[in-house]
Amino acid sequence: MVAVISSTGIRLMPTSNYRARRLLKSGRAEIYKYRPIFTIRLLNRENGDTQPVEYKSDTGYQHVGISICSEKHEAVHEQRDMLKDETERHNDCRKYRRTRRNRLRYRKPRFNNRKGMVARDGFAPSLRNRRDTQAEVFRQYNEVIPITSAYFEMGMFDTQVLKALAEGKPLPEGTDYQHGEQYGFATLREAVFARDNYTCIICDRSAFKDGAVLHLHHLGYWKEKPDRSNRMSNLGTVCELCHTSANHQPGGKLFGLKPKLAGFKEASFMTSVRFNMLEKLKAVAPGMEVHMTYGAATKLARRNLHIGKTHANDAYCIGSFHPKHRCREQCFQKLRRNNRILSKFYDAKYVDIRDGSKKPGKALGCNRINRNIPRNNPENLRIYHGQKLTKGKTVVRKQHYNYRPHDIVYVDGVKYTVKGIISNGTRIALNERNPVSVNNVGRVIHTGGWHQYS
Repeated sequence: MVAVISSTGIRLMPTSNYRARRLLKSGRAEIYKYRPIFTIRLLNRENGDTQPVEYKSDTGYQHVGISICSEKHEAVHEQRDMLKDETERHNDCRKYRRTRRNRLRYRKPRFNNRKGMVARDGFAPSLRNRRDTQAEVFRQYNEVIPITSAYFEMGMFDTQVLKALAEGKPLPEGTDYQHGEQYGFATLREAVFARDNYTCIICDRSAFKDGAVLHLHHLGYWKEKPDRSNRMSNLGTVCELCHTSANHQPGGKLFGLKPKLAGFKEASFMTSVRFNMLEKLKAVAPGMEVHMTYGAATKLARRNLHIGKTHANDAYCIGSFHPKHRCREQCFQKLRRNNRILSKFYDAKYVDIRDGSKKPGKALGCNRINRNIPRNNPENLRIYHGQKLTKGKTVVRKQHYNYRPHDIVYVDGVKYTVKGIISNGTRIALNERNPVSVNNVGRVIHTGGWHQYS
């Protein structure tokens, strides 16, 4: 479907692609905007009649389902995926800030003039971004479609009950909510060591029998989305002989270990921000009917309608309108608008004399975890350095280009997707064909932070 507004800016009912093309070719309409939905503006019509339209959203931590329906037609049916590595980016920024501040020795130390990122409204930056993104998408659709009511699925989850069900334990009651895993221990470190009986989970060396020096280890650090949370199920006891840099690399003893229990980030997110999110959504469209629903009602409606389980279908099942004329599902992935990495390091490559394979210098290091350990320690892998294939180098980006990955460009009237910039910005690499010169590119459509992948 195509959104329509009048010449005076009044939102009208969406129309079909066929009718929108006829209006554009005949000169009675013009293109108004491309995002979040293709919108045209009528040049010879100032107002018109509208019908009730429902905006329905299956809110979530990582995936958001959206469906916009009138009584007879569905105008939008899509799934939006949030950023995957936002927490890691914030952690990196925090690390860089601390490094810069430590180098500024000429400045007086300041400790009492920072309110902190969480103190703004009580939420961490990653949670705040996910909350505000859903409100922003609702605002963008409300600008071009005459939405009369909105429904949002926001459930409340008891993480203690979810954890007990996952572990096969009895459900918590009464004081069980106050007596957690760390109850009776002064520190988290002591609680983890006591749970593992002060024994290394890799080699079974004990602190009492063998005199092993124990360390806390995050089990899920190696995943695509690293799990560095400090919950006890993600922590393990490891001795100093196993807790080495080499064992953290692929093929090491610590690489591939799985947490004993999955986290409940999604459930905790929705439980903590749902009422605040509802206030933000109501502020987007004052006077509109905004309703909050729960997953149990959505599940029952989906079964009665006999449709499959997807986030977009869950959004379709919310509310009172379930038209038979539906749209094809579209999926969008949120992208970072800019790449702020100005300096990138490429490690040197060596031949491993043990098997003749090519490995980076990091994989053939001395593997000392502190300066008290000599370079020629038993874990030293520098002795296996063979021929040096490539030198290490640092590449500094000095120019900002107008084309970003996943942007849409037209070359000779054909639509392509940008892959990157090459030849010092003079040529554009495309996913569907060979690189072309920047001078041969016609119209450009920037993705605006969202990339359609289905």
